[in-house]
Amino acid sequence: MDNKEIEQQWSAFAEKLLLGKKIVKIEYMSEDEVKSSMWGNRPICLQLDDGSWIYPQMDDEGNDGGALYYHDAKDQEKNTVLPVI
Repeated sequence: MDNKEIEQQWSAFAEKLLLGKKIVKIEYMSEDEVKSSMWGNRPICLQLDDGSWIYPQMDDEGNDGGALYYHDAKDQEKNTVLPVI
């Protein structure tokens, strides 16, 4: 499978999981969850309207929590990072 096919496959998978869902809750991962994951960083977590959660990881292997970058296409001055704590 070439890179374009891999990208199409993962894009379709992500679309099926996420498209049309709404964010209903935002909070930092709890200290207990971080400890059970053996992480050192607490990332922002997003709960969706179906009860699922999304949170950034440092890498594909889930070695630690990651930061989120917010990009505002209409107002570049609003661009920011939601940091890990």
